Amino acid sequence: MSSLYERLGGEAAVDAAVDIFYRKVLSDERISNYFDDVDMDTQSAKQKAFLTMVFGGPNNYSGKDMREGHKDLKGGKMDDSHVDAVIELLGGTLQELGAAAADIQEVAGIANSVRDDVLNR
Repeated sequence: MSSLYERLGGEAAVDAAVDIFYRKVLSDERISNYFDDVDMDTQSAKQKAFLTMVFGGPNNYSGKDMREGHKDLKGGKMDDSHVDAVIELLGGTLQELGAAAADIQEVAGIANSVRDDVLNR
């Protein structure tokens, strides 16, 4: 059985998804303020490597784990609504790119699995 990474379309699809996803994030008033002081080129590269790894592609991710990476976020306290917004925007991005509904559900499940780490609880 092919990996989620392969089913989504591999490197080109992950790259496109992250680029579209961050355009959505930066224009979404629910969560855009968390990225006010973030170097988005660096952030996008880290996100591409991270998603590639968690989707079953080559593991070139060397960044922090989810808890460590989100513990000192600027822009205020995050809660479940912020994680929900990220999952919604990522799902919408994948839908735009023609991903299968089952694969989008799998991505949402992966995102939900780190919710407590992102929210530091």
